[in-house]
Amino acid sequence: MSNHFTGLSLGPPLGDQRLDLCDLYAFQAPTDPSRTVLILNANPNAEALHPDAIYRLNIDNDGDCLTDIAISYVFSPPQNGKQTVTVFVAKGAETRSPEAVGKKIITAAEVSFGAKPNIVKSGGYTFFAGRRSDAFFFDFDGIKALFDIRGKRNFTEPHLGAKSPWTGVDSNTEANVFSTVIELPTSELGAKPEIRIWGRCSVRRDGKLLHVDRAGHPSVSSFFNTDETKEEYNAGEPANDRKRWLDQFVHLMGHTGNYTREEAIAAIDADRLLPDMLSFNPSKPAKYPNGRVFADDVIDHRLAFLSKGDIPPDGLKPHTDLLKQFPYIGTPHPKKS
Repeated sequence: MSNHFTGLSLGPPLGDQRLDLCDLYAFQAPTDPSRTVLILNANPNAEALHPDAIYRLNIDNDGDCLTDIAISYVFSPPQNGKQTVTVFVAKGAETRSPEAVGKKIITAAEVSFGAKPNIVKSGGYTFFAGRRSDAFFFDFDGIKALFDIRGKRNFTEPHLGAKSPWTGVDSNTEANVFSTVIELPTSELGAKPEIRIWGRCSVRRDGKLLHVDRAGHPSVSSFFNTDETKEEYNAGEPANDRKRWLDQFVHLMGHTGNYTREEAIAAIDADRLLPDMLSFNPSKPAKYPNGRVFADDVIDHRLAFLSKGDIPPDGLKPHTDLLKQFPYIGTPHPKKS
């Protein structure tokens, strides 16, 4: 849930967990390096997703920060504990529409809420949607001890003292998440040599499509935004990020890590943090910030980035219930009674 807490006061967007994008992953398929896996997780309650929402992967393959390939997921209203999903793939100018447009490659596939994944194949695509074990690991009690979140600051006010904030306890060992996993030939992505990816969640309200969350780099919105700017950030487009948000990021980093303006811009550029799109060169091994794999400790990375190395690692290890085969993310934990 590295993209969690993106709504106001560290809640979900519009107060609705179904609209909360949690994590974005991109890596080579372990069983076939000529294929790429893209995972967009949502809803930390791992329940049915919103039937009036569009969950979308945007892929830029020519470096202009505009979408060249859009993969959209639209879910049916849940009934009797079941739900279906339809998958659209759009390319070129059609992708500039925020709607679920393009070729319908999967129609009304059953969502998996149990242990056995329903895996659907369509042409070169392999797809799954449903409840899975959350691969993200973090020490939530330690995070809360590290930050002053009063006054709707979110996670923008670290106060590192002489004592380490970390408890050594992974808060996510029994957590589930709703996962969408798509695997496709890397050649179809048109990487030259890289792609840049970002997720978006939009929901229809009163006939209008509202952009309520987005996910690119892990742990950005809640660590760089207060309640005053978060909704604007989540509704924004990466093409506008650098102009709109660079000064705010630089100002924050001066406060959290005593960066000079020049140092902050150099660090942002080194991580390619703005625009907020996850870069992935599939000809190189995936490891954040080149794509993202389950073993990447993105919280340690982000906190070290913010503090210029002053915040120590939390000492946590990746989860061990991951799969070597599709859908790769682990079998869901039993629901607590």
